[in-house]
Amino acid sequence: MYAIIATGGKQYKVSEGDIIKVEKLGVEAGETYIFDQVLAVNHESLVVGNPVVDGATVTASVLGDGKGKKVIVYKYKRKTGYHKKNGHRQQYTAVKIEKINA
Repeated sequence: MYAIIATGGKQYKVSEGDIIKVEKLGVEAGETYIFDQVLAVNHESLVVGNPVVDGATVTASVLGDGKGKKVIVYKYKRKTGYHKKNGHRQQYTAVKIEKINA
């Protein structure tokens, strides 16, 4: 059984027991979080929502927050001596999928 959820402008295919990294949720570690934007559920047959499946939720426990790998942003304009180096680390929340309610 799997479900497709939407959070943080992205879509994730999840099953029970999966650990995924989503955009930062602002929830403390150890708490539970309910994803209510379930786009599709596959139990015996695929049920696709329009745009979401009615009454379907995914319950997850929050493992903690973190930062991703550093991405280097380098700006350069030729012949002018202009160059600027900058880095960015995207924040995420790690969650473990506990239950798919469909």
